[in-house]
Amino acid sequence: MREKHHDTVNKSAYEICKNAGYEEVSLTSLSTSDYREIEPLLDKMITWSEDEKINISLPSLRIDNFSEELLEKIKKVRKSGLTFAPEAGTQRMRDVINKNITEKEIMDTCLMAFESGYTTVKLYFMMGLPTETDDDIKAIAHLGQKVVDLFYNMPNRPKGKGVNVNISCACFVPKPFTPFEFEAQNTVEEFHRKQKILLNEITTRKINPSYHDADISVLEGILARGDRRLCDVVELAWKKGSKLDAWGEYFDLNRWIKALDECGVDGTFYSNRQRSYEEIMPWDHLDYLVTKKFLIKENKLAHESLTTPNCREKCTGCGASRAVGGVCK
Repeated sequence: MREKHHDTVNKSAYEICKNAGYEEVSLTSLSTSDYREIEPLLDKMITWSEDEKINISLPSLRIDNFSEELLEKIKKVRKSGLTFAPEAGTQRMRDVINKNITEKEIMDTCLMAFESGYTTVKLYFMMGLPTETDDDIKAIAHLGQKVVDLFYNMPNRPKGKGVNVNISCACFVPKPFTPFEFEAQNTVEEFHRKQKILLNEITTRKINPSYHDADISVLEGILARGDRRLCDVVELAWKKGSKLDAWGEYFDLNRWIKALDECGVDGTFYSNRQRSYEEIMPWDHLDYLVTKKFLIKENKLAHESLTTPNCREKCTGCGASRAVGGVCK
């Protein structure tokens, strides 16, 4: 673990806002509350952000290390709602992806937020995860309903106020250098089917669902695990007009499909295909310190729904300690 001192982060944020005129600064991370100096950082940022009318956004908070003290700090900088990432609707599925949180922790955290005056929470999920079933998709809606019921069952809930539970569901994209680099990605049709299952399972207007564009996600899956044969595809797609594709109004999947066809490349070879542990990956010649042996071990554990402790709890021998001269245990 390597973290910047909170004074350094605070100074950088202040200088960026001062020089660029931004009205919001986002403490962006896979999990913002994992940063061990988050509370002193917020204390310092509050001293200038309030006067400058600059909003501080914390887009991703861990449920299992969220405290009342942190909530009090956040209330001073973020008024609209809180965002948490359960990632999956069932405990089995959370164990598969090594998301070591329980449903009780999810509910306790939401209750803490509601009791502090929040009436809006956003929950991030993924669909298309390895070993996923339709029941796992339905459980996303069911978990959202439990959060709604939690609010209305509060004996001291604010009168005259309703609750909003925003469910955001991303399409899972397997990536290199992860335990799921071997997995097949869902097809566009399969993502669409699962999105319909989710929508049909939601029975209240208190839950607002949204999900990622399956077309973009599958294209991302092709590019994420592609090899040098995709070089010509990318260039041809650009020549056909694919520019600024991250913006929805510019994206056109047909251009990419035509580029793949004209280059004689099968996109499903990169996305919708299970790899063996013995297959030589296009990225195997790169050393990111985490060993392939470790990734294979973690993939096997995922298929057994067995979790692994995080690095702060116990070294699991991934290989990354070599970066500081360590030896994997």
